[in-house]
Amino acid sequence: MRPTPHKALGAGALTVAAVAALVLPGTPAAAGPATAPAACTPAQVVTNGGFENGTSPWTASSSTVITSRSGQTAHSGGSYAWLDGAGTTRTDTLSQSVTIPSGCAAATLTFWLHTDTAETTSSIAYDKLTAKIGGTTLATYSNLDENTGYVQKSIDVSSFAGQTVTLSFTGTEDSSLQTSFVLDDIALDTSDGPTPPATDATRTPAAPAYTVNLSSDTSGTAWTGHESVTFTNASATALGEVYLRLWDNYHGSCDAMPIKVGNVTGGAAGALSVACTALKIDLPSPLAQGQSATIGFDLGITVPSGADRFGHDGAFSFLGNALPVLAVRDSAGWHLDPYTNNGESFYSLAADFKVTLDHPSTLLVPATGTSTDTPGSSGRTVTTATAAKVRDFAWAAGPFTKISGTSAAGVPVNVYSVSGISSTSAQSMLSTARTAVDAHAARFGAYPYGELDAVIDNNYWFGGMEYPGFVLDLVSTTALTHEIGHQWWYGIVGDDEYTSPWLDEAFTDYATDLALGKTGSNCWSSVSWASSAEKISNSMAYWDAHSSRYSTVVYGYGKCALHDLRRVLGDTAMAKLLKDYASAHWYGVSTTAEFKAAAQAATSTDLTSFWTQHRIEG
Repeated sequence: MRPTPHKALGAGALTVAAVAALVLPGTPAAAGPATAPAACTPAQVVTNGGFENGTSPWTASSSTVITSRSGQTAHSGGSYAWLDGAGTTRTDTLSQSVTIPSGCAAATLTFWLHTDTAETTSSIAYDKLTAKIGGTTLATYSNLDENTGYVQKSIDVSSFAGQTVTLSFTGTEDSSLQTSFVLDDIALDTSDGPTPPATDATRTPAAPAYTVNLSSDTSGTAWTGHESVTFTNASATALGEVYLRLWDNYHGSCDAMPIKVGNVTGGAAGALSVACTALKIDLPSPLAQGQSATIGFDLGITVPSGADRFGHDGAFSFLGNALPVLAVRDSAGWHLDPYTNNGESFYSLAADFKVTLDHPSTLLVPATGTSTDTPGSSGRTVTTATAAKVRDFAWAAGPFTKISGTSAAGVPVNVYSVSGISSTSAQSMLSTARTAVDAHAARFGAYPYGELDAVIDNNYWFGGMEYPGFVLDLVSTTALTHEIGHQWWYGIVGDDEYTSPWLDEAFTDYATDLALGKTGSNCWSSVSWASSAEKISNSMAYWDAHSSRYSTVVYGYGKCALHDLRRVLGDTAMAKLLKDYASAHWYGVSTTAEFKAAAQAATSTDLTSFWTQHRIEG
């Protein structure tokens, strides 16, 4: 979104985390006078288990063991421990002293291990990794445990309660054919009975496929029909429920909801929460990893008055975020953040949509994806839009004026204008869109969404808004170039827009500068930080409380930081970094830590002070 100043809104956050329990046997009572058992204070006793805070308090055999260099990747964040991998006789060690408190019935060591080997044998353990506490071997792994990604290991260490011991990992490699043992997110949790497993960072439910059939009233402001979604649990943690985000209920109230869901199949509807923008659906039985399910429901949408991303400006309706979509569960649990009008709250995984919209033939219906029109019943048209690997679906309806063209690279571009937009302005926006889509594609990768629709209305209060293959905008070359840039930075390279808005807005404003030939030479001419708490990487929870600073810092200072990074790396290296980063996260999700690690891998200059100076944390 490219915002204009508007009224500040309050915001809160609700995160629900699910944990599983492991019950361990109790300890027999000792003979003699009764004494109160030692109290257990649940704790996680490994320090810096994700290696994100330097090397302390770990002791490593080499300065290269704890690293963020290229060649391997972290399980989460940007750093990890890499033992061996030389292809010659080698021993690497990693250790730290930990105190396992007494009085706790359970203590569990967990870590994520990726074993990467060039050994070809299926029977001989040439290279080994040994995990120990003190002199006790807990587990041994070898080249025979090769895997394509990380695997979580879990070991009961409750017998060491009350002791201060050395936790160590030793990798030994023979004289030829490398084996790399890559460790990350090491934890040792203690508790009085049930012990929660280490957080599963896998994003789920994955690979959603939505099928939607809706019919509108004569004006296109009311839509009714049915929606279903099939999804898969990608996580090793069972999936017992899902949440639908009914985002546009923000634009009404719980007593008068614009988005209504009923007659749920494939699960039991629970309570609405987060101002009626989140609906819990309990599944009939938990889905194990790799299992799929389908839920369906009747859907009613009532578009309110107003030139908004969900609203109607007279005869012209705009339906952004109107379709319920699945919330994401990751290492933070379920993401059930509140709606923000100041920016975006949206965090969704790439999905496939097939949406059928039955409407009066007097209305044109631009939509996400590639659309085809077929005759419906008397005086009506059925628009069928299909879209692959998109994070959301949006459409509009009204007696628009449509003009079309094709970019030099072959992308079909359509401009839909409300009444009052001159033909000269519409043609200018078509030219801008054709140029912008090719400029961004040349820098970050080919545009994958088929056609691109731009819906133009100078009454939008918000400036502009992006959806996959579909943007809402004013007559503005800069704004439209920005919204089209979002096709890459949010659409193709996703992010949690509530937690890390800079990852899409700053990157898109930087891309806009490049497309318009701006170098950011005067970026910091009037910089003024409001407080020590103000950071480019702050979440929408912060910006909703400091809304007047959101655009200045996230858009303005954010793109300036990227211009500065380009000056540190050099133009060629920066261009390669962003194109490679987009490719590596194509249809995936970007995090601040991952981008910082990628940037560091692109230069021999230590960027630690750069991130501190530019107030980018994560």
